[in-house]
Amino acid sequence: VHERIRNRRHNFIHQESRKIVNEFGLIVVEQLNVKNMSKAPAPKPDPDNAGQYLPNGASQKAGLNKSILDASWSMFRSAVAYKAENAGRKFLEVNPAYTSQDCHSCGYRAKKKLSDRWHLCPKCGTSLDRDRNAAINILSLGIQRLGANP
Repeated sequence: VHERIRNRRHNFIHQESRKIVNEFGLIVVEQLNVKNMSKAPAPKPDPDNAGQYLPNGASQKAGLNKSILDASWSMFRSAVAYKAENAGRKFLEVNPAYTSQDCHSCGYRAKKKLSDRWHLCPKCGTSLDRDRNAAINILSLGIQRLGANP
């Protein structure tokens, strides 16, 4: 069963990465450290009770970790990168800092919680999905970087 799941995951990754490389000449992704993102949260000692620990959200984090690892983000990024290189496409990784908080229209930085899924800029009124706003910012960073290093 696990071998079949692995084979399906690999097949999906290769098919989708090929579609992306065939369609786009410039591919820009966030430079994510998946290994650190999937670490268990550190225990929080209780300052009032020595030897006791406060809840740290480990069970919720475990579910997120499983989803991150199951999606094989690193493997997908690697597949896109090597296929892009072989096809003569540009593949760039950019720093993900503030990409979902900065407004792509005016640059205003609006702090958000992870649960806030909509970007509504209080400065210019731009309104769109948070992930789409981040994607536009990531592409813009890639284009800026490409312009600096053609």
